[in-house]
Amino acid sequence: MSKVLLIAEHDGSTLNASTAKVVACARQIDGAEIDVVVLAESAASVAAEAAALESVKRVLTVENAANKTAIAAVLAPQIVALADGYSHIFGPSTTFGKDLMPRVAALLGVNQISDVMSVEGTHVFKRPIYAGNAVVTVEAPADSILVATVRTASYQAVDGGNSAVVESVDVNVELPTHTRFIELQAGSSDRPDLQTAAKVVSGGRALASAENFDLILTLADKLGAAVGASRAAVDAGYVPNEMQVGQTGKIIAPDLYIAIGISGAIQHVTGIKDAGTIVAINKDEEAPIFEVADIGLVADLFKVVPELIDAL
Repeated sequence: MSKVLLIAEHDGSTLNASTAKVVACARQIDGAEIDVVVLAESAASVAAEAAALESVKRVLTVENAANKTAIAAVLAPQIVALADGYSHIFGPSTTFGKDLMPRVAALLGVNQISDVMSVEGTHVFKRPIYAGNAVVTVEAPADSILVATVRTASYQAVDGGNSAVVESVDVNVELPTHTRFIELQAGSSDRPDLQTAAKVVSGGRALASAENFDLILTLADKLGAAVGASRAAVDAGYVPNEMQVGQTGKIIAPDLYIAIGISGAIQHVTGIKDAGTIVAINKDEEAPIFEVADIGLVADLFKVVPELIDAL
């Protein structure tokens, strides 16, 4: 039997939707017994959400004031202390997971499998390579613990309704002092989170300025959507880099993705190709984005987007 430990991603009070998608991946492993660990200052509310996820057997809570902020250097030793008896340790391939899981793998002395998109066996997985242009099948040694990140865009979140056992555990490890939390700088927004939103509107370099990017923000607000951007728009300084979608930004899978003034470079397409419906607006009919779009409109965005906003 495979025993899988999943690392819960949360903000201290609410479970991130990525965790339910990691559960969906883990339960594809034959005979998997799934536990979720919540590392937090106060874990009760997050643990209750995790316990409701279908297929979860136990939720372990590790409460420590040091866990108030998710710092990889602090969390990793605690996860390693819990690793005994588990065959797999999974985390989401989000900013949180990409920061944390390599440290866990390094402390355990094993290689990490990144961006698992399909489970082919207990130790056999498929993952994308070459910016998603190819998919490779990898097999990990069965005689050591397996650490992996899960490509959340490849999975649908599991349902709730479960009532897993919640257990408090003590972890006695010396936490590092060389890394410490100073402050969190983040823009405040009432818009949905980019990585979990059902609808996303993104803008590219064609917007030409940060002021013109307000068109994207206005349209997103009309649709109740999150806002994204191409790497070119971020590099040009139109928006901050946390809004970047693509291989070097966020990989997302919304039900609806609207790309406005985005040419469709391969690194961007890698981040959106699992979206349910892709809509592209670009005045260049040869733009590569039209090759992956379900609906394409060849038009001047500065004319079409205001008309669309008025229509909504």
